[in-house]
Amino acid sequence: MKSYWHQRVSIDYDLQMNSKSEPLPVVALVKDLMFGGKISATARAAGRVVVMLRDPHLLTGQAGAMLLADLSIPGAIEAAAAWQTAMQAPAIGFVSHIDEQTIKQAREMGLQQVMPRSVFAAHLETLLQNR
Repeated sequence: MKSYWHQRVSIDYDLQMNSKSEPLPVVALVKDLMFGGKISATARAAGRVVVMLRDPHLLTGQAGAMLLADLSIPGAIEAAAAWQTAMQAPAIGFVSHIDEQTIKQAREMGLQQVMPRSVFAAHLETLLQNR
Protein backbone atom coordinates (compact mmCIF):
# COMPACT_ATOMS: atom_id res chain seq x y z
CA MET A 1 0.00 0.00 0.00
CA LYS A 2 1.33 3.41 -0.93
CA SER A 3 1.87 5.89 1.87
CA TYR A 4 -0.10 9.13 1.92
CA TRP A 5 3.11 11.00 1.11
CA HIS A 6 3.74 8.87 -2.01
CA GLN A 7 0.09 9.09 -3.07
CA ARG A 8 0.05 12.89 -2.71
CA VAL A 9 3.27 13.32 -4.69
CA SER A 10 1.99 10.93 -7.37
CA ILE A 11 -1.26 12.87 -7.68
CA ASP A 12 0.65 16.15 -7.94
CA TYR A 13 2.89 14.57 -10.57
CA ASP A 14 -0.07 13.26 -12.58
CA LEU A 15 -1.72 16.69 -12.54
CA GLN A 16 1.45 18.46 -13.63
CA MET A 17 2.58 15.92 -16.18
CA ASN A 18 -0.49 14.84 -18.10
CA SER A 19 1.25 14.71 -21.46
CA LYS A 20 3.47 11.85 -22.58
CA SER A 21 5.85 14.37 -24.15
CA GLU A 22 6.77 15.80 -20.77
CA PRO A 23 10.11 14.80 -19.23
CA LEU A 24 10.23 11.99 -16.71
CA PRO A 25 10.50 12.93 -13.04
CA VAL A 26 13.45 12.52 -10.75
CA VAL A 27 12.73 9.65 -8.37
CA ALA A 28 14.05 10.03 -4.82
CA LEU A 29 14.16 7.20 -2.29
CA VAL A 30 14.59 8.98 1.03
CA LYS A 31 13.25 8.28 4.53
CA ASP A 32 14.54 11.45 6.18
CA LEU A 33 11.76 14.01 5.68
CA MET A 34 14.07 16.99 6.18
CA PHE A 35 16.56 15.74 3.59
CA GLY A 36 13.68 14.79 1.29
CA GLY A 37 12.48 18.38 1.57
CA LYS A 38 15.92 19.63 0.54
CA ILE A 39 15.91 17.33 -2.49
CA SER A 40 12.38 18.38 -3.44
CA ALA A 41 13.09 22.11 -3.10
CA THR A 42 16.34 21.84 -5.07
CA ALA A 43 14.59 19.87 -7.81
CA ARG A 44 11.79 22.44 -8.07
CA ALA A 45 14.36 25.25 -8.27
CA ALA A 46 16.05 23.36 -11.12
CA GLY A 47 12.71 23.02 -12.91
CA ARG A 48 12.44 19.29 -12.23
CA VAL A 49 9.50 17.31 -10.92
CA VAL A 50 10.38 14.83 -8.19
CA VAL A 51 8.55 11.73 -6.98
CA MET A 52 9.45 11.00 -3.36
CA LEU A 53 9.37 7.42 -2.10
CA ARG A 54 10.15 6.08 1.35
CA ASP A 55 9.92 2.35 0.64
CA PRO A 56 12.36 0.60 -1.75
CA HIS A 57 9.62 -1.80 -2.87
CA LEU A 58 7.77 1.14 -4.46
CA LEU A 59 10.60 1.64 -6.97
CA THR A 60 9.36 -1.31 -9.02
CA GLY A 61 7.72 0.10 -12.11
CA GLN A 62 8.24 3.74 -11.09
CA ALA A 63 9.36 5.59 -14.22
CA GLY A 64 11.97 8.28 -13.88
CA ALA A 65 14.82 10.10 -15.56
CA MET A 66 17.13 9.38 -12.63
CA LEU A 67 17.06 7.91 -9.14
CA LEU A 68 18.49 9.50 -6.01
CA ALA A 69 18.67 6.81 -3.31
CA ASP A 70 19.52 6.84 0.37
CA LEU A 71 21.46 3.59 0.56
CA SER A 72 21.13 3.38 4.33
CA ILE A 73 17.50 2.27 3.90
CA PRO A 74 17.27 -1.54 4.17
CA GLY A 75 16.77 -2.99 0.70
CA ALA A 76 17.69 0.25 -1.08
CA ILE A 77 20.83 -1.06 -2.78
CA GLU A 78 19.10 -4.01 -4.39
CA ALA A 79 16.05 -1.95 -5.36
CA ALA A 80 18.18 0.87 -6.81
CA ALA A 81 20.30 -1.55 -8.84
CA ALA A 82 17.17 -3.25 -10.20
CA TRP A 83 15.58 0.13 -11.00
CA GLN A 84 18.74 1.30 -12.81
CA THR A 85 18.73 -1.85 -14.95
CA ALA A 86 15.00 -1.77 -15.67
CA MET A 87 14.80 1.94 -16.47
CA GLN A 88 18.18 2.23 -18.20
CA ALA A 89 18.59 5.48 -16.28
CA PRO A 90 21.22 6.61 -13.77
CA ALA A 91 20.90 5.71 -10.11
CA ILE A 92 22.87 7.86 -7.70
CA GLY A 93 23.27 6.52 -4.20
CA PHE A 94 24.34 8.39 -1.09
CA VAL A 95 25.29 7.16 2.34
CA SER A 96 27.37 8.13 5.37
CA HIS A 97 31.03 8.53 4.43
CA ILE A 98 32.03 6.05 7.12
CA ASP A 99 29.72 3.28 5.88
CA GLU A 100 32.36 1.60 3.74
CA GLN A 101 30.50 -1.73 3.58
CA THR A 102 27.42 -0.13 2.01
CA ILE A 103 29.55 1.86 -0.44
CA LYS A 104 31.38 -1.32 -1.48
CA GLN A 105 28.16 -3.33 -1.83
CA ALA A 106 26.48 -0.62 -3.91
CA ARG A 107 29.43 -0.45 -6.29
CA GLU A 108 29.48 -4.24 -6.58
CA MET A 109 25.77 -4.17 -7.44
CA GLY A 110 26.58 -1.75 -10.28
CA LEU A 111 25.14 1.54 -9.07
CA GLN A 112 26.31 4.24 -11.44
CA GLN A 113 27.39 6.67 -8.72
CA VAL A 114 27.83 6.24 -4.98
CA MET A 115 28.89 9.16 -2.84
CA PRO A 116 28.99 10.36 0.75
CA ARG A 117 25.82 12.15 1.80
CA SER A 118 27.71 15.43 2.35
CA VAL A 119 29.15 15.35 -1.20
CA PHE A 120 25.72 14.46 -2.59
CA ALA A 121 24.13 17.41 -0.76
CA ALA A 122 26.84 19.79 -1.94
CA HIS A 123 26.44 18.73 -5.60
CA LEU A 124 22.69 18.10 -5.70
CA GLU A 125 21.85 21.15 -7.80
CA THR A 126 24.49 20.23 -10.38
CA LEU A 127 23.35 16.60 -10.47
CA LEU A 128 19.78 17.69 -11.16
CA GLN A 129 20.72 20.21 -13.85
CA ASN A 130 23.07 17.90 -15.75
CA ARG A 131 20.68 14.97 -16.17
